[in-house]
Amino acid sequence: MIYYKMEMLPEGSLKYQGVIDDSIRFIQENQLKDIQYWKLFIKQFKLGNVDDQKLSWRGEYWGKMMRGASLTYIYTQDNELYDIIEKSVRDMLETQDDLGRFSTYSVEKEFNEWDMWCRKYVMLGMFYFLDICRDGELKSRIVEAMTRHADYIISKIGPSEDGKLPITKTSIIWKALNSSSILEPFVRLYVITGYERYLDFSRHIIDCGFIDGFNIIEACLENRLMPFEFPVTKAYEMMSCFEGLLWYYRVTGEKKYLDAAENFARNVEKSDITVIGSAGCTHELFDNSKVNQFNPDFTGIMQETCVTVTWIKLCQLLFQVTGKKEYLDYIEKSVYNALLGAVNTEKKSRDNSIPWFDSYSPLRMGVRGEKIGGYQKIDDTYYGCCMAIAAAGTALAALSSVYRTEDGFYFAQYITGSIKTTTPKGRNIVFDVVSSYPFAGIVKVEINMETEEEFLINFRIPSESKKTIIKVNGKTHDTCIMRKWKKGDVVEIHMTMPLRLLKDSDILPEAEQRERRYGVFVKGPIVMAVDQFIESNRFDEAIHVNTDKDGYVLDNYEVSDVAFKSNLAIVLHTEERDLVLVDYASCGKSWDEEYPMAAWVEMDFK
Repeated sequence: MIYYKMEMLPEGSLKYQGVIDDSIRFIQENQLKDIQYWKLFIKQFKLGNVDDQKLSWRGEYWGKMMRGASLTYIYTQDNELYDIIEKSVRDMLETQDDLGRFSTYSVEKEFNEWDMWCRKYVMLGMFYFLDICRDGELKSRIVEAMTRHADYIISKIGPSEDGKLPITKTSIIWKALNSSSILEPFVRLYVITGYERYLDFSRHIIDCGFIDGFNIIEACLENRLMPFEFPVTKAYEMMSCFEGLLWYYRVTGEKKYLDAAENFARNVEKSDITVIGSAGCTHELFDNSKVNQFNPDFTGIMQETCVTVTWIKLCQLLFQVTGKKEYLDYIEKSVYNALLGAVNTEKKSRDNSIPWFDSYSPLRMGVRGEKIGGYQKIDDTYYGCCMAIAAAGTALAALSSVYRTEDGFYFAQYITGSIKTTTPKGRNIVFDVVSSYPFAGIVKVEINMETEEEFLINFRIPSESKKTIIKVNGKTHDTCIMRKWKKGDVVEIHMTMPLRLLKDSDILPEAEQRERRYGVFVKGPIVMAVDQFIESNRFDEAIHVNTDKDGYVLDNYEVSDVAFKSNLAIVLHTEERDLVLVDYASCGKSWDEEYPMAAWVEMDFK
């Protein structure tokens, strides 16, 4: 097994304050502790055939929520949450049928459309719970149940020469890309049990290349096509498959699979990740979103939250495996823009229920809350794919902040609070952090430890910082600091992040020829958007802004207050009028069509 270069800290190590902590606890209290939904999700499996009629995906919700809840517990250590999800795990185990199946499809309808996808999520939910499970007997029950569940699958699915149904024939949806994402839990099950048959099944999925009639893995190794040029372009499912491929690489050490995953992620970022850190201007598809994000012809729902969260998860796994800093930059952009923007902090309702996460994020003039992604009726209420997945994203926003390395620590994000853990020699250490980042550029880390010890601390410098200075006890240092640390040592980080205007032509030079031109304001990793809830803001007149050759704004601007809760607001004084810019994640929270918002705004580039 190839170990992570960057290990997450043990559960309970982090205690933060601010918008990340607020979001995690908001979701914990309002969504993850809502027992009625846990019971409804279990009921779908007890009935055993609720997805038969439309061959749909009600069976995905339990596993998605269990993953998010388990990750949330690692951060919060909330005993009430733990009791709720342990009870749900026990209830789920009781739904296993005599064949070993956990499925919302009957035997007569099984292995169609979303069945394998839903079986995948049962396994993932169980495996994430295993990481926090306190009961040894329950752990054994889970592993035994997952073994029976998997054994039934591999008795029916596999190479055609063995008289089985190939994985790519188990769904006509997206050419079975959704089914192939079951790769990750099968590799995980192999790691847990050591049973070679699960690795054999994983090889079958890889040999099939993820979709029927085309090998996506080989295409990524050849590196000739961008993901939006593949025969299937469903973003979330494709990224899920590559998470599984990374697990397979960790088990086998076959480097070509790491290369394929890195090529894939690099090309996704190059062609499809937008300024807010999501993808898909055509609802949830790879579609060259990097270019189309400012194309006024692309309207309607876009930037699915499932895509945002899965991109965060994929980048986090890639960082743990490779230690490459760029993946942290990608995570940061996604968390502080698209993900936090999707949290329904104002508790807006749709169809007599509150979706705790918005499913789609507007880029040009639009509103939040337009549609529930992955909508399915459940008794007299409903649920959706984005609502179920997103708690994993909010939890990872905290859990991916500080890592343990072979010779010390890696600070990936800077969040106010305390980090309690142990040094490489096993001694207690506390990092007390005071941070204005990413909304401003000042970070202070005070170290409290029992005994002096030499180890390395690597402090990440965000790519969006124009100038960065790191000092230890007042003396300037590089980002990687190997020294004998002692109680009372203080690290100060000063990052310069002036307001910058990104033009459409900075991404697509041909945009200079378009009649309508667009720009987006960024400050560090934060997208500064326009919300028409602010009365002085309007979209009916293009504005001109003076910048230097690198795009940094020369016109006067200052931090301001606005009439709604925000993380950062700026008044920009232009020739035409004052423009109030607010961090993207705080905009559009009214979910009101009368108050649209926009990241990309129409500009007059004189």
